[in-house]
Amino acid sequence: MNTAATKKVITPEIINSARSLFLRHTPVADIAGMFSVSARTIYNWIERYGWEEMANSGTLEEELNRMLVKLVQTENKTPAQWDEMDRLFAKLEHLANINFINAKTAKVNSSEQNSGNSNGEKKQRKSKETKNDISSITPEALEKIRKEIFYDYQHNWHENKHQRTRFILKSRQIGATFYFAWEAFEDAILTGDNQIFLSASKNQAEIFKAYIIMFAKKYFEIELKGSDCILLSNDAELRFVSTNGRTAQGYHGHLYIDEVFWIQDFKKLNLLAGGMASHKKWRKTYFSVPSIKTHGAYALWSGEEYNEKRKTKVDFDLSHNALKNGLLGADKIWRNIVNIVDAQDKGCDLFDIEQLRDERSESEFNNLYMCAFMEAGLSVFKLGDLLNCAVDSNVVWVDFKTGTVRPYGNLPVWVGYDPARRGDKSTVVVVAPPLKAGGKFRVLEKITLRGSWVHQANEIKAITEKYNVAFMGIDCTGPGNGVFEMVQGFYPRAHAIHYGLDTKTKLVLKCIDVVESGRIEWDAEHTDIPQAFLQVSQTSTGNDQITYSADRNSATGHADVFWATAHALSNEPLNTNRRKSGVAMG
Repeated sequence: MNTAATKKVITPEIINSARSLFLRHTPVADIAGMFSVSARTIYNWIERYGWEEMANSGTLEEELNRMLVKLVQTENKTPAQWDEMDRLFAKLEHLANINFINAKTAKVNSSEQNSGNSNGEKKQRKSKETKNDISSITPEALEKIRKEIFYDYQHNWHENKHQRTRFILKSRQIGATFYFAWEAFEDAILTGDNQIFLSASKNQAEIFKAYIIMFAKKYFEIELKGSDCILLSNDAELRFVSTNGRTAQGYHGHLYIDEVFWIQDFKKLNLLAGGMASHKKWRKTYFSVPSIKTHGAYALWSGEEYNEKRKTKVDFDLSHNALKNGLLGADKIWRNIVNIVDAQDKGCDLFDIEQLRDERSESEFNNLYMCAFMEAGLSVFKLGDLLNCAVDSNVVWVDFKTGTVRPYGNLPVWVGYDPARRGDKSTVVVVAPPLKAGGKFRVLEKITLRGSWVHQANEIKAITEKYNVAFMGIDCTGPGNGVFEMVQGFYPRAHAIHYGLDTKTKLVLKCIDVVESGRIEWDAEHTDIPQAFLQVSQTSTGNDQITYSADRNSATGHADVFWATAHALSNEPLNTNRRKSGVAMG
């Protein structure tokens, strides 16, 4: 047997990738498993190449600051850039907390060694270092700001804050998370009560935290500190937890749960919520864009759960007319529907509703903006399968670090591009292929592009500089052809996808395969991904041939995240036995 032929080849690329993971504090055992080497080998590289010194050099914080400054100076920021800024703030705050704790520990140790310092002096110094001091904020100031920055439908939510349980069906992007972050912040200051924000992923929960930190800084010049919990000076706790949090059930306080119709295993979640808000003083607030009526949260929304326990059934009026201003039901749940037209009628001037109608199909617009539930059974995908693909990336993706120059190091990614139609937006999706045959794909990032072909091509070029792009699939039908030609100038390997009946069928079948087999993941905060997948249905052509559609035509374009993802996944054949899925490292 030729042992030299079976010995693993260690390339410089493998070592560089391992170094990138180590500098992001990935456990050595995890790094070794990714590259199929021993942990001893990784430790040898750490010592030989001085990785420990690099990790302690502070260059990560400097790089994060440079990235943040660059984003702050960028004009006309995209939603993705705003999201990246939030993540950078979170990373910098985490590093600052570590540095603060280390410095404070060193200072205390030094003071204990100095016999000239008395206990009285220590207590006096400690009393001057009140953390998250909100004692200067008055009720009058809070009320004045609240009345100035919110719309009438949000004031209606505030007027019903006393309800034990609120359940709000809402349009997309009308400021629900923004408002409830303020409500909890205000209530914590006025009452000292704990506030808990429960989301499907840590990233989603961090959005509440970013808003609260912004409120304190912008309106009161107070810098709030804290990671999973912000402890105010009046002992009120603001906690930000995900449904994957193992210790979440140990907390208690007023509870806010967002996008409940897009969280998997709602019954389990509701048991957790009940435990966190069991005492009669604690309130629960559910709010979400609707999904489909077979989702577990619908039984709570519709009153079916209440009626299941009773011989005499109660009728619940779920019509828009009944709930547009809010209504307390027999089950003591205050229900409210706020669609985009309601929001506009009550002062919100952020939308061009006709433009949104033009950008979306009727069914998609009604679901996202008019609070209409999607019809179960029409999509080729099942909501349960899609929700099972949602994970808390902070917990399970140890090799992916947002807020860094190379968030995925030198590991390869596949990119999919879905071009704009009239009144539509282009979408780019970055997918990490499995590191081992038969493993899982991961949707690392999705980016919305608008503007000229030149601008979009430049944005794609930036992606090739941020990631090690091993494959790029671009829809060249119609307007995508211009972008494709420009991308070829800096990425000659770009793969052209020309739509036809056979091509579309293969794209959809591939996605069905990876979803049903549980071979794809995305962060649970991206509820627009399962929304897009649910838009895809089976139909027939004029010749009675079976095809798949999301009502894509020259006038409307949507489900863009789905098609962009399908373009990236097209690099793996339908028959995975023909070419093993996975990345060959060396």
